[in-house]
Parts: sequence; structure tokens; C-alpha cells
Amino acid sequence: MSEQEIPSWIDDRSRLRATASNAILHLHPARVPARALRLTYTWGLGGISVMLAVLLGLTGLLLMFRYDANIERAYTSILFIETEGAFGSLLRGVHHWSANLLVVAAFLHLVRVFVTGGFKRGRTMNWLIGIALLVLVLASNFTGYLLPWDQLAYWAVTVSTSLIEYIPRVGMVISNFVLAGPAVGQGTLRNFYAVHVVVLPVLTIAMMGYHFWKIRKNGGISQPYPKPEEPIFRVSTIPNLVRIEFAAAIVVVVGVLVFSMFTPAPLNALADPLNSPNPAKAAWYFLGLQELLLHMDALAAMALVAILLGVLVVLPLLDRRDDDIGIYFRSRKGRWAAFIGAFLALDLVPILVVADEYWIDLPAMLPLEWPGLVVNGLVPLLATLAGLVLIYLLTRLILRANRSEGLVAVFVFVMLSLVVLTFIGIFFRGPNMALVLPF
Repeated sequence: MSEQEIPSWIDDRSRLRATASNAILHLHPARVPARALRLTYTWGLGGISVMLAVLLGLTGLLLMFRYDANIERAYTSILFIETEGAFGSLLRGVHHWSANLLVVAAFLHLVRVFVTGGFKRGRTMNWLIGIALLVLVLASNFTGYLLPWDQLAYWAVTVSTSLIEYIPRVGMVISNFVLAGPAVGQGTLRNFYAVHVVVLPVLTIAMMGYHFWKIRKNGGISQPYPKPEEPIFRVSTIPNLVRIEFAAAIVVVVGVLVFSMFTPAPLNALADPLNSPNPAKAAWYFLGLQELLLHMDALAAMALVAILLGVLVVLPLLDRRDDDIGIYFRSRKGRWAAFIGAFLALDLVPILVVADEYWIDLPAMLPLEWPGLVVNGLVPLLATLAGLVLIYLLTRLILRANRSEGLVAVFVFVMLSLVVLTFIGIFFRGPNMALVLPF
């Protein structure tokens, strides 16, 4: 058959296939190590996060056509979407649960990158971009939390933004700027809506683009470096990697759709600034921090979070060993170190929470002339930091672990402690934020 006799639809399909292949190869290397395709290495967390971000973008765009960012009409516009709009309840459910699941997936992805040493040897910038993306995901969830303008959203945002006021000197200024006034109101809703639908998506897309490009420039995801005589077996990205990513995307989409069908997005009564619920809790992803505030001064809690975040940023400078890249928890000793960190987090943290609730009384135990900021702030902060240093030193002493393996113990302890505190805040805090049984 001559070129003139080729049907146009075949030619169009070839062009479409070529365009799709070029787009894929802009995001991935042409060939990837075969070991990079193992599900048990990456768990597909990066691809799941991307798929959830796509779902959020599409559903958010559709919701914008019916949402009204006005405190007089925001709640009724959500009711209209839920009851009158075609598939409105499903659409909002997919958006809501995708956002929540993205927090979990992005967090686990960051953990996976650390425990496999994926931030080493030329990947420092991508590690920093990954931290920034996690912060953007939290910010996107937080700004979107207020938009339904119901009791849950109003008071969760009120509690969360009150933390900003504890920042020395500039806290009140920043709080007034974020809230567009002294309290949550019309200006707050307008600010949150603009940031949620314009600022954060632009920043997220830009950083995701750089993230993908950097992974491609690094030859794909991190892998154990082979011995000098050991060859690296590579396979073509198309169809090997693409087929796996497509299957994972289908599973995510179907899973979110089915869950949203049976579990609609929550919507409480209309926001009432004069009627505070008891307890008034922050959004669930900030409940770990809120739980921390019950045990130390707010300034100390925020200082602790800032210190831990700073350590994450400089982590590539603290752990420079590159002979353990791609190995979960670095080594056999590293796995024991991770076990120690996990054991302490799952056992010691709940015990300390209960002890502080019922038995520990620092003001009574320390000299009366000490100021409250020292008693409830500096002492708990220094004790916490000392505990983290002690975990590191004991791991190195008992297991004879190297610095990289010692950092694994501390990292696992911190991350699991955050999860434990979050679960306590969700399920075990009742009226007046007192400890209660969830059953």
C-alpha cells in the first residue's frame, strides 16, 4: 500500500501514539533498571501521589463552577452541589478523600525515600523539593478545609491558625494577614480560596515538574549501586514501566471512586462563630501538633517542629554514606535500629502521654521561682531533644551502628511518634481535650 493509500485514521493514531511516547519519555528515562520496577521497593507511592493530584485537579476544577466563596452562600453552594448537581456528592467525595489520601501517600513516600537512602549522591535537591511538596500538600488541604464553611471547617481552621500567634514578634502580624483580620471571616474565606485554587496549584505543578525532571536526569529512582563487575540489567520504559503505572492509576481511581460512593465527604451544620464545639480540634493532619501543645508550651512545640524540619533539610549533610543506597534501613543493623525506634515510639510515647495527663506536674516538681516558659516550655523541649540524642547514642553503642544507621533509629522514632500522637488526638481526646476511650 502506497503512502497516499494509508487511511487517515491510522496516521492520526500513529501521531497520537508518538506524542504520548514523547510525553512519557520527557518524564522517564528511555530505559530503567529492572529492579526499579519491584513493587516492594517503591510501593508505587510516587505514582499514587501523582494520580491523586490529578484527581484533585480535575474534581476541583469542576467544583469551582458551582462553589461560591462568600460566607453567606458558601455553605448553600456546597448543599446545592451535594443535592442538586449531577454526581455532585460523588464529585465532592472524590475531591475530599483524594486530598486526605494524598497527605498519607506523600508522607509515606518521603519516609520510603529516607529509609532507602534515596536522597544521597546527587539527589539532595530532589529531597528538598520532596519536603517542600509535602508542605504544599498540607497547605492545600488546610486552605481547602475552610471552604465548606461548616462547623467542622470553621473551628478546625480557627484552632489551627491560632498557633501562628505564638510565633515571637511577628506571629500576630502573620495571623492577621492570613485571616484578613483578627478572626475567621469573609476575608479569610477569600484568602483561602484564592490560595487554594491559584497559588498552591501553580507552585505544586512547578515543583512536581522539576521533581520529575530531576529524577529523569538522575537516571530514574535510586537503586543499589552494583559491584564493579556486576552488570545493570535495564528494560525499556515503554511498555514495562508504563504498564505498571497505568495499572496502579486504575487501582487508585477505582478505589477512590468506590470509597466515595459509600462514604460521602463530611458536612456538618452551618458555621456558627458563637457556638464552639467541645472539643474544638484542628484538622486531623495537625492533631499531632495539637496533641504536642497539651504537653508543652506552644512556643516550645513550634520550636521542636522547626528543629525537626531543619534536621530533615540538612539530612543529606549528616548522612553521606553512599554504599547503602537502595537498601531498606541501610543494613541488618539498620533494621534493628529501626525496630528499636519503632518499639520506643509505639510504647514510650503513649506511656508518656498518660503519665503527663495524670501524674507528671512540672510546676510542682520544679522551683517556684522559675518562669512558666521555662517550666512548661524549655524543660520539655530540652528533655525531648535529649531523648532523641539518647536514642541515637544508645543505638550506636548497643548495636555498634554507624551514623547512618543511628539516624534511621531517630527518624523512625520521630515519624512513628507523630503518627501515634495523631491517633491519640483523633480517637482518644474527648470533651475539654481530656483522654477518653474511643469505645
